[in-house]
Amino acid sequence: MTKFEPLWGVEELSEYLGIPVQTIRGWRTKNYGPPARKIGKHLRYDPAKVRDWLEQDLAA
Repeated sequence: MTKFEPLWGVEELSEYLGIPVQTIRGWRTKNYGPPARKIGKHLRYDPAKVRDWLEQDLAA
């Protein structure tokens, strides 16, 4: 069995990045930010993809 990290919601992403939830929601409307997946009516973020996005964004 493969162990995986639980997906993050907007609140967990906000805490990890140290930015307000409203900023993350604003990013979504501008097609910016880490990739998210909609599961039902909820946005979820893969922590590994968030870290990859952050590294790429900081390198740019």
